[in-house]
Amino acid sequence: MLNIRKEKLKLKDTDISKFIFLSYSEKQTLKLGEKIANFLKAGDILCLFGPLGSGKTVFVKGIAKGLKIRPRIVNSPSFVLIREYEGKLPLYHIDLYRLKKVQDILKIGYQDYLYSEGITAIEWAERLDWLLPNNYFRIEFEIVERNIRKLKFIPLDNHYNDILKKLKI
Repeated sequence: MLNIRKEKLKLKDTDISKFIFLSYSEKQTLKLGEKIANFLKAGDILCLFGPLGSGKTVFVKGIAKGLKIRPRIVNSPSFVLIREYEGKLPLYHIDLYRLKKVQDILKIGYQDYLYSEGITAIEWAERLDWLLPNNYFRIEFEIVERNIRKLKFIPLDNHYNDILKKLKI
């Protein structure tokens, strides 16, 4: 069972909701990613924030499953930095864990994936700093307890706000 809490916040003169989900297992985090994948479209950007072990890669595996990509082939791209997966839509999985400087991030060509024909999921998005795109789906992961994760969804565009309305979890 997923617990949901909804809060309103002001953003760019429009009411945008912030949703908080509590996941009690990897399986729930995976299912949440899979469900959200049903509403994503080409050019969507998911920026994932949170500490090591908080569920970011598991969530991306769920998105992959929802896009008809075998989730077990999805791994954290920490050493490769960018992985591309073909499915219903392409999934571009970027992991910035090893990159400490904005200049290093610019060198990997991550911007070529933004707003493209696929969905871009960026782990360790906090490393982007001022390079963060204007419109994206901000997802913050927090470790609450050993098997409990808090996922906070903050839509930084009305399209992502609409996705949250459609979830009906």
